[in-house]
Amino acid sequence: MILLSALDLSLPLKNPILIFAIILFIILFAPLILNKFKIPHLIGLIIAGAVIGPFGFGLMERGDSIKLFGTVGLMYIMFLAGLEIDLVEFKKNSGKSLVFGMFTFLIPMALGTLSGLYVLSFGLLTSILLASMFASHTLLAYPLVSKLGVAKNRAVTITVGGTMITDTLALLVLAVIVGMTKGEINQAFWIKLGVSVVVFALVVMLIFPLIGRWFFKRFDDSVSQYIFVLGMVFLGAFLAELAGVEGIIGAFLVGLALNRLIPHTSALMNRVEFVGNALFIPFFLIGVGMLINYKAFFKDLDTIKVALVMCVVATLAKFLAAWLTQKTFRFSTDERRLIFGLSNAQAAATLAAVLVGYEIVIGKTPAGEDIRLLNESVLNGTILMILVTCTIASFVAQKGAQNIALQEAQAGSAEEEAGNSADSQEKILIALDHPELVEELVNLSVTVKNKKNRSGLLAAHIIDNQEEREIAEKRAKKILHQAAVTASGSDNVLSELLRYDVNLINGLSNLALEQHATDLVFGFSQEKGLSISFLNTLDGILTRCNTTTLIYKPLQPLSTIKRHLVIIPENAEREIGFPFWVMKIWSLAKNTGAKMLFYCTETTEEYLRQVLKKHPIEADFETFTQWEDFLIIPRDLKPNDGLIVVMSRIGELSYNKYMAKVPMYLNKYINQTSVLLIYPIQRINNSEGGLNYNQLSLEPLQNHLKRLDDIGKTIVQIFRKPKA
Repeated sequence: MILLSALDLSLPLKNPILIFAIILFIILFAPLILNKFKIPHLIGLIIAGAVIGPFGFGLMERGDSIKLFGTVGLMYIMFLAGLEIDLVEFKKNSGKSLVFGMFTFLIPMALGTLSGLYVLSFGLLTSILLASMFASHTLLAYPLVSKLGVAKNRAVTITVGGTMITDTLALLVLAVIVGMTKGEINQAFWIKLGVSVVVFALVVMLIFPLIGRWFFKRFDDSVSQYIFVLGMVFLGAFLAELAGVEGIIGAFLVGLALNRLIPHTSALMNRVEFVGNALFIPFFLIGVGMLINYKAFFKDLDTIKVALVMCVVATLAKFLAAWLTQKTFRFSTDERRLIFGLSNAQAAATLAAVLVGYEIVIGKTPAGEDIRLLNESVLNGTILMILVTCTIASFVAQKGAQNIALQEAQAGSAEEEAGNSADSQEKILIALDHPELVEELVNLSVTVKNKKNRSGLLAAHIIDNQEEREIAEKRAKKILHQAAVTASGSDNVLSELLRYDVNLINGLSNLALEQHATDLVFGFSQEKGLSISFLNTLDGILTRCNTTTLIYKPLQPLSTIKRHLVIIPENAEREIGFPFWVMKIWSLAKNTGAKMLFYCTETTEEYLRQVLKKHPIEADFETFTQWEDFLIIPRDLKPNDGLIVVMSRIGELSYNKYMAKVPMYLNKYINQTSVLLIYPIQRINNSEGGLNYNQLSLEPLQNHLKRLDDIGKTIVQIFRKPKA
């Protein structure tokens, strides 16, 4: 038993339990209090760190534990930036990222060097190192922007790409200056640095995805997957330092490397974001606050002068870079605010540079004191610059992100009036029977649904009259609970439905009618394949359920599939269900990053390309009309490919007689590949139950793909034409 008198409550606190408790309450309450004054929570945590830190009330020191968690938080920010980025948009805007990266590097380098030489009277090396501190920046406001839902905006994508460029160049400047002070700059230095950086980048971008895909295929435990991801982040950061650049570059590249393997709607992504935003990133911000020493600015006028110059030059340079980027690419004012807000904050690389520069001794004074490359005034000025730039960045980024989010919300308000938006009507009914398929069927449903609709999942298990009631109920509840747990891991709410009926066909079709289901998902296993009994059941369900129906055979986790081959029949674009299954395909591509290879007619390709122009995914097209030669397509299948076949009900416009052979082909020739069969909605009216056309609209496609104005109008016109 520990006596109260034995506890050491002297300042700074030493008790790790009390320290951790205080920090957790700061993380909880500081944002809540400051939000009332419209102060971003990022600034609230930095201010809290300054108050409790060694230069404030001295409650605690910036010890090893704070530094460790802060380092994890910094890596997390860069990792999340790489993980959440839209790779298609990233590639599309790579040229713009390069332009912004050069603006945000060269302008601060020029202004910083000139101000160091002619305003602060520093030497050339000191001025260049000071300028490199201005050139680098930290994506401190990224969690704030992500929380407001605009992380995929083009301005954010360009800024994230430019960050990697300017930080890499700034840190290379630091490495070169350190080498020059030690007399190590020669041909061997440049060769070693260039080769090590290239090898590091190739290892992370080529080897890490292979390791990740191998791991996710074999281990589905949620804890193991999270620990694996965290381990890869720090391995990448270590390899970056080994190559001669800062670990933040490695963390960002690991995010890019694992981007396709961690779907944005997955439970793993939810865990990664939750732990980072709840714990590690706040620790980093509090640690930054603990560095602030307000007393240093009252020591002498030189410190105040240096600090003011640093704050003004750093902010002005980053604003000019954002302004030039806006004018070059004709961005909006709010997009410029996003660029400036994300790129103005100085923290990680800036701290690294000033601490390295402060440690380098370049001479002695007559009194025998060390002359440092960066003196104490610059060190103290850097701390003030970090506080000022982080504050400005947070306010500006919040303003831009809020305005853009509000514009997007207003644009979609017409569809959401009176709670009758098509998104809110989306209900995916998942038929569950086999425990081994539960997780993959739920993951598929989460991946293809609208991300904003968190409560549109329904899991159903049908007990027929021939089953032993007590045993069947116990098994059903276990399966439904497993589905609910899987869905909750990705922050989705799943409703459990247990139904007694004469058979599966009756049960599912009645449930679809009662629940107003828009989509039906069920699966079949590799062992049983598409058996005769399964096909008979499927035929009965398709006859009675007028929903978009997805039948899935998962042979590997959905996130590990690199490419999907999508086979589309002739006239598919003329049917009423066309926009609904297109929406599912686009969601699958957007959320997993998998490439789509469409096999279709030239007419269908024309419509899909219109969608592609406004809402890019990685896709290619092959002209395909001869379904009698269906088996030609499997020859293109590679390891880690998936096959998607858009089917048709008998007698409908897109049906052809060769579809009847598809189940046999899948059982006999395509049994080592994950397969998804899609049966679109094809009838306007359904007298036997299910949805009719009046309950549906084209809004799901337009909303989910951010209002496809042109293609949507075209599709509406086609749907209004009578069938041929």
